[in-house]
Amino acid sequence: MRFGIQIEPQFGFTFDEVREIARDAERLGAETVWVSDHLFLNDASAATGCLEAWTLLAALTQVTTSIRLGTLVTCQSYRNPALLAKIAAGVDVLSGGRLDFGIGAGWKELEYRAYGYDFPAPGVRVDQLADTIEICRRMWTEDKATYHGAHYRIDAAQCSPKPVQRPLPMWIAGAKPQMLRLVARYADAVNVGGFPTAAGYASAMAGLDRACAREKRDPATILRSHFGPVLVAETRSRLDEIVRDVAARAKISPAEWLARRAGHPVGTPEEVAEALRAFARLGVAYVIPVFPYGYDRECLRVFAEKVVPALA
Repeated sequence: MRFGIQIEPQFGFTFDEVREIARDAERLGAETVWVSDHLFLNDASAATGCLEAWTLLAALTQVTTSIRLGTLVTCQSYRNPALLAKIAAGVDVLSGGRLDFGIGAGWKELEYRAYGYDFPAPGVRVDQLADTIEICRRMWTEDKATYHGAHYRIDAAQCSPKPVQRPLPMWIAGAKPQMLRLVARYADAVNVGGFPTAAGYASAMAGLDRACAREKRDPATILRSHFGPVLVAETRSRLDEIVRDVAARAKISPAEWLARRAGHPVGTPEEVAEALRAFARLGVAYVIPVFPYGYDRECLRVFAEKVVPALA
């Protein structure tokens, strides 16, 4: 099974910390370093750093050499679509063709309101996403791109240099029927948001199969990925230590912390591997764990050295 690692800049990572995680991931055989596209964590996080996603990816292009870099996922609402196409093309060029372009419709209303963005109904945001994807695809391939959509438009828009990759791999995140129609129409890979259990993931993939049938597309041509929280430790005693610490940070008991992670991989390497086999049986070929903040490098090492071989 292929794997990457998700980093949440909103948790407070410094660039030095992200750089070292990325270098570890490169050395340990991860395929991609993914970053979320958020502007801040919550109402109480004014003193918590949150590096902007595309700035961070641009910087990572210069301190890594082979690992791929991606957004999981960029919010279509936060940047003019033509500007987003230009930014993504630039990051692909700076990285020598290592970008995975992940995009979604957006959901975090708190950020929208704080930054003065309109927060329309979900169906409108999905339609905006469709316009954004069309604009990006055209600007990455045409000398002067024109597109008049329901929400966004461009006229003879130029994007030079073009991405190194032709086509630029597109990942779309979503599980609702409207989003799955866009996945079936445009995506090279699908990611299901909301940290689904295996049962929830199976339901989303059944919906994707139906969407692909309507689009007359073979669902096997879409890479299935799973993104979610993972805690792995080499020993039970070390696992208990980490759980006590992260539970104390959250101001809850270890038992409550574990209860909130029910259905997600928590345990020793073999226990985590067994939990992920349930997703592999559903066709998942790419797993993207997000580890507890502060334990990223330790968990990544154990995951790469113990869990991935067990899955193989």
